[in-house]
Order: sequence, then C-alpha cells, then structure tokens
Amino acid sequence: MTKRIFYSIVRTSVFTTVVTLILAKVLNNENYLINSGIFVISVLFAVIFALRFSRKITRPLVEVNPDNPKINYSEINPLINKIRIQKGKISRQSNEVRSGREQLSLITENMNEGIVIVDTRTNILSCNSGALRLLDKKNVSEGQSVYLLNNSEVFRRCIQDAMGGRNSSCILKTEHGDREIIASPSNITDTVNGIVIFIFDVSEKQELETMRREFTSNVSHELKTPLTTIYGISDMLANGMVKPEDVMQFGQNIRSEAERLIILINDIVSLSKLDENSVPHEDTEIDLYNLAEEVAGRLQCRASEKDVSISVTGEHVSVIGNKTVLDEIIYNLCDNAIKYNNNGGYVEVKISHIPTKALITVSDNGMGIPKEHINRIFERFYRVDKSHSRKIKGTGLGLSIVKHGVMYHNGTIRVDSKLGKGSVFTVEFPIDNKG
Repeated sequence: MTKRIFYSIVRTSVFTTVVTLILAKVLNNENYLINSGIFVISVLFAVIFALRFSRKITRPLVEVNPDNPKINYSEINPLINKIRIQKGKISRQSNEVRSGREQLSLITENMNEGIVIVDTRTNILSCNSGALRLLDKKNVSEGQSVYLLNNSEVFRRCIQDAMGGRNSSCILKTEHGDREIIASPSNITDTVNGIVIFIFDVSEKQELETMRREFTSNVSHELKTPLTTIYGISDMLANGMVKPEDVMQFGQNIRSEAERLIILINDIVSLSKLDENSVPHEDTEIDLYNLAEEVAGRLQCRASEKDVSISVTGEHVSVIGNKTVLDEIIYNLCDNAIKYNNNGGYVEVKISHIPTKALITVSDNGMGIPKEHINRIFERFYRVDKSHSRKIKGTGLGLSIVKHGVMYHNGTIRVDSKLGKGSVFTVEFPIDNKG
C-alpha cells in the first residue's frame, strides 16, 4: 500500500511539471532551460515528499493492533469494522473447534478401547492412550507412521485393505493377550480421506472360545467312551458271542457305563443351569453343619472302600441359599478329597464363621495339586494328571459345579495345596446372603 501511495504522488508531481514545461515551450518561454532545471528539482522534491508522505499515511495501518484494531482515519473505519467482525467470527469458530477437540480427547482418553485416526499417508492424526496401552507402545505420537504401533504383516495388510476402501479386521498376538483390530475407511465422494482404527482386548473372549471348543471336544469324548463300551457289549450279547457264565459280568459292565453316562449328563445339566442362572431361586435358611453331616453320611461307604476316614467338625452356621446347590458344593469337594486320597487318609469338613461370613473348609492329606495347575482345576474336564485321573471314576465337572455354585451364592473359594501332602478348599458365603 505504501508503494501505491508513493507512486501516485510521484506520478502526479511529474505530470504537473511536464505539463508546465510543455506550455512554456509552446509559448516560447525564454526561461525554458531554467524551467527544465526547475523540473528536475521538482521531480526530486516530489519523490522525497511522496516517500515521506506515504510513510506517514501508512504508519498507523502498519502499527495497528490486530487484536484490537483502532485507527483515526474515518475513511478506513468501515474496513476496520469488517475486520473486527470477521475476527470475532473466527475466534468463536476457533473456540468451538478447540472445545470439540477437548471433548473428543476427554472421551477417548477415558476409553478402555483404542482409537487411532490415520491420514492418507498412513500418518497418525490422533491416537488415544488406550491404543498405546493395548499395543504395548509408549513413544508413538501424532504425525508418525501408524506402523510404529505394530509392524507385523497381519497389521500392515489390515491397514492397506482399509486404505483401499474396504473394512478389514485382524487379530494381533501380544505379550499381554490378543487384540482385535478393526480398520474402517473414511470416504468422501468415493475417495478415501483416511481411516479409523479400533483396537479391542479380546483375550477373555478368545479364552472363552478356547474353553468352549475344549468343552465340546471333552463332552464328545466322555459320552463316546461309555457309549462305545455299551454298544460293543450289546453287540456281542445280541450275536451270542458271550458265554452264559459271562453274561452277568457283561451286564454289570453295561450298567456301570450307563451309570457313568447318567452322572455325566446330570452334571452337565447342573452346570448348564448354573451357567444360565436358571436354578430355581427357592432359597431357604440352611444349617451348613447339618448339611455337611448328611453329605458325609452318604459318602461314608465310598470312603470306607478306600480306607479313608471322613468327619465333620465345627459349629452350626446358617445361610440363606439353595439347598440342592449347597449340597452339590459340599458333596463334590468331599468326593474329590476321597477319590484323590491315599489309603488310610482322612477328609475333614469344618463349618465355622467370622462376623459376616460362613466358612466351609474341606481338608485332606491326599495327593495334593501341583502349584502350576491350581488356577486351572475349576475348568471343565481339566485333569492335572490325565493318565492317573482316567483310572479314577468321575466326570471332570465336579469342581466346575463347585465354582459356579459358590458364585451363585455370591461366595468365594480358594485352594491351598502341596504336592504329596494334601489340599485345603475354603468356601466363604455371606451370612446375610439372599442368593
């Protein structure tokens, strides 16, 4: 703007001087040469004057404060007012954008899931702390490549598919569990402008899926074994391949395998009801000491066969609960203690209480459980020593039923065991439990 004012003043001065000289020549002015000198001097003065005057005019404009524009030129005040109004609009929009970004950041930072926004060059535009935590990263920030989060071939293919406009997903294996990656492209008029990546911790989901597959496989095996025996013996009997004196023994084998099937099916049904929380809520006040004595009485014959003593000690403690489920808890704990005991061993059931909880403690001096297996003994069909356990009758579901029965009553169970020295199972129930 300074240059324009300067050139305008110079042009005006030069034009005026030139016109004066032309008129002097036309009029045969004798002082033409003098006038020519005056012309040169006038031009110089015009340049100096224009330079100083243009600077004086533009100085207030140059020095104006953009945050609070004020100027004394009335001719420019309309422009200043427009600038002030536009500045107000820009400021409000900027505050709205900043507020939106802060709200988005607050929401995403408090999520357990990871969210990453990536531009078309696969650089990170936004990444919450959940994504860094799930992918075990610390020093990855905005502007860096998304592949710094994970550089595996599976992850790269997932990102590239999303960049190509297709929704994609994959499972990443990390030191702390499995992570599901879902990459979704952001499209505007059929053009990918970036992608959004969601990261989920699916470790528990994968474990449950593995347990489901193992359960299905184990159930199939446990059902197939007795059915195969029953079918084989029945086929031999039907074809007259069994001697008359052996018929009774074969019949006993069929009955034994049939009983095994019935017990297995009953255990599966019980476990299924506890899983689905479909056990009838017919909760009543139960005396745990009396219930433990009833269970011990039913198991006395089995304990005697193995020369194992079973006793009940403690005090009368009552809880509100389902008698059938509580019976199964005590029965399965005692039954396991007998089965995995040594000849001449003992099983002790102790009923006690602390101010707010009832305690059932089942102790034995049997085989014990290796430390590395303790966390898995409540899994369905899990056996510590498969070769030895197959010789011991059972469905492999007893401790799973115990675990779910305890959960049904809002209780807890813990195990202390030493290999070769026995085990102690302690169950705690809230005394005021309502089921």
